Amino acid sequence: MFESSLSLSDTNHVLALFGSRDQNIRMIRDKLGVDVLHQDGKVRVTGEESSVVKATEVLEQLKDLVLRNGGVSIEDTERLLAGITGDYGAIMSTQIDVINASQKIRPRTIGQAKYIDAINRREVVFALGPAGTGKTYLAVAMAVQYFKHQDVRKIVLVRPAVEAGESLGFLPGDLRAKINPYLRPLLDALNTMLDYDMVKELIEKDVIEVVPLAYMRGRTLDDAFIILDEAQNCSVSQMKMFLTRMGSGSRIVVSGDPTQVDLPPNQKSGLIDAVDRLQLIDGVEVVKLTRKDIVRHHLVQEIVNAYETSGKGRKNPR
Repeated sequence: MFESSLSLSDTNHVLALFGSRDQNIRMIRDKLGVDVLHQDGKVRVTGEESSVVKATEVLEQLKDLVLRNGGVSIEDTERLLAGITGDYGAIMSTQIDVINASQKIRPRTIGQAKYIDAINRREVVFALGPAGTGKTYLAVAMAVQYFKHQDVRKIVLVRPAVEAGESLGFLPGDLRAKINPYLRPLLDALNTMLDYDMVKELIEKDVIEVVPLAYMRGRTLDDAFIILDEAQNCSVSQMKMFLTRMGSGSRIVVSGDPTQVDLPPNQKSGLIDAVDRLQLIDGVEVVKLTRKDIVRHHLVQEIVNAYETSGKGRKNPR
């Protein structure tokens, strides 16, 4: 028999952790076959070693949620158990709670379920994968859910203004007109989850920011859900600048496709560099989506497959 424990002496925190009628603890007991008791200011877990280790990790994450938010739900417990046991079916059946009630958004592949789970568990998530895997769309949906539940006070959507070798000066119009095409995919995703008038109002109030990467320099963002899209087109210095904008209570999702780098040939992608440097840091997770996770038109999967298998696709090893 193996035993582990975590400290939790505040009665209100214990009640919140255990849940109504101990529903959270009963779910952990049933799923992992362990015993869980609160005694002498500690939550004690006993059972087979592998099960105790998993149960303790779930309880630690639930404890963090209690201390941060004041409580946890049975859905939180179910999600964490699914992640720790590799049973992502529960996550795939869970709808992401966006403000527009007509939208039913949920992960549609195991890879996407792992992505959603990582966002819930880690403060910084890197999502790598080809077009059509939902990297941007799901990140925006999660940002809206976190905002709706008041887990963050601000949503910041960021993109580098580098596309296929063209520069901002190539485009006609003023600065806003030049920038808009680079940020349009983020706005499109946002507009499917919130009413147009609400998006407009939140942007005017600076609750939602949609900005080019260069505009992030010198800032610190607290209590924000920050998404960097098309991150393969960041330089190493830009990525460092972006990641160090993170303030208290914030979360960061960085998404990109390492095979679609539009930087000059002699410049290393900040996304590739960051994954190499940071993937072993506690609180950081790297999720790799594949062509199996493509959920656009079926031809998109075929096109990606053709480029990957023929060796003629634009692959950048930097």
